[in-house]
Amino acid sequence: MGKLTFTLYSRRQCHLCDQMLAELRPLLSGHDVGLEVVDVDTDDGLRNRFGHKVPVLVAEDEELCHFRLIPERVRRLLEYH
Repeated sequence: MGKLTFTLYSRRQCHLCDQMLAELRPLLSGHDVGLEVVDVDTDDGLRNRFGHKVPVLVAEDEELCHFRLIPERVRRLLEYH
């Protein structure tokens, strides 16, 4: 099993994206995990896939949440990884 990596699909000037990232960072602090923030507007495929659904948090090919962070899902994944 490799290092757990969270991917946050977001876009610039998105207050929900900024809020999710701000809430996510403390949850991940102290854990040996990766965090990748991807701007969906830099790729036509991602822009078409996510549209206005951002922010979307994904880990291990599973969508954990969108629009609002669900801390319990992140904590559960951190516990079992």
